[in-house]
This record gives sequence, structure tokens and C-alpha cells, in this order.
Amino acid sequence: MSWLYNVDINNEDCEKMLKKMKKNNKKVDLIITDPPYIINFRSNRRTKMPKFDHLKWDTKKGSDDFKNKLSNCFKLFYDLLKDNSAIYVFAGWQTIDFFKQEIESAWFKIKNILIWVKNNHGSGDLKGAYAPKYEMIIYAVKWRHILNGKRYPDILEYKKISSKALKHPTQKPVDLLRFLVEKSSKEWDIVLDPFMGSGSTWVACFNEKWKIDRSFTGIELDKQYYDIANERISDKTF
Repeated sequence: MSWLYNVDINNEDCEKMLKKMKKNNKKVDLIITDPPYIINFRSNRRTKMPKFDHLKWDTKKGSDDFKNKLSNCFKLFYDLLKDNSAIYVFAGWQTIDFFKQEIESAWFKIKNILIWVKNNHGSGDLKGAYAPKYEMIIYAVKWRHILNGKRYPDILEYKKISSKALKHPTQKPVDLLRFLVEKSSKEWDIVLDPFMGSGSTWVACFNEKWKIDRSFTGIELDKQYYDIANERISDKTF
């Protein structure tokens, strides 16, 4: 566990940590997360990504057990989130129906499905499918949540991180995360990312250049990415 600049990050199973937080009556002001999409994907362009060879992808991620685990997590999200607050969940088109169902079953109200348009397209079936250039972000609320600032459209255009700069294979751009943080939280609010990865949501929560300062709680099961997040927090390497 690391405590720095109101940061609390945990190398722990998400569901177990959320239950601990609930037992200790912890509450958060905003949840932004990028859970596993429950798909086993390999590009036809290349069969290996040496930088991420250490990853041991769980072939059971699409199993009922794993889906039940995610379902339990969404219910815990609702318990931990303060009233009149928001949750943002990244999702792929392949499993958007599952995530919508679980979010609504946990009593959240879905307000929008935001479309994140990238500057370049992904891979997949190079000859038999159109090149994917977007991902979805489910924006849902607990009771009534008021967005900060002016009204924005539901199409968000932010550059995808280059392969060379990636610290995590599904890493999201900090400027996109910062936009979500600023729209749905205020200074010193607690932002939770229960699938933290390499800590990009934390980077979006604390940055002297942008004059943004939020408290942050993160959970990451993979020790290597937990260590990377710790390094970014300690060194402020964004």
C-alpha cells in the first residue's frame, strides 16, 4: 500500500478490496475504470507483443465465474459511491450489452454511452472486418449527478497512446481521463479506479501543470503494473 499526495493504491483482488472498503464504511466521489472486456483478442497483424509477454491472460475471463465476479464488483461500486455521483466504465462493442446490464442491475442509471474516437484504428480481422477506431465509455449515475462546466457532446476525440509509450496494453490517454475527472468531481474528492492498471487515472487526478488535485484510491491485482503505478506516483512520471 502506498500513501502519497492523498493516494492509496492496493495490490489486491478487486472484489476483496471493495468488500474491505465497504466494511470500513469507505465512500468515494467518482469511479472511473477500465475492467477486462471479457474477450480473448489477438491481432492478425502480429502474434506477439514482446513488451507485454509477462502477461498471463486468463482464458477463463469469459467464463460465468468471471462474469459473476464483475457483477459483484458493480454492486459494490454502487455501495461505495456517494449519492449524486458518477461512474465511467470503458467497454468494447463486443461486450457492451453485458456491461450495460450489470450496471443497471446494480441500480445505476445510465445517462450516456460516450464514444471515444481515436486518432488511429486498431487491428483485429485485417481482411474481413472494418478497422475499429473507437471505444465506448458508459456514463452512469447514482441518483442525480450534475456535470461541471459547459455541456459537451457525447463524442470525445483523444489520441490513442503510441505503442512505444504504452506502460499497459489497454492504457487510456491521461487527457481523456482528466476530462472525465474534471467533469464529475471537485478538488479533494476521492476518485476510485478498481482496475488501476499502470495508474493513469491517478495521473489524471493529480497534476501541478493542470492545477488539478483529487484524492485517489486504486486497486490492481497484477504486481508488475502495481509497481509501475507506484513508480509513476513516486517519481511523478506521467
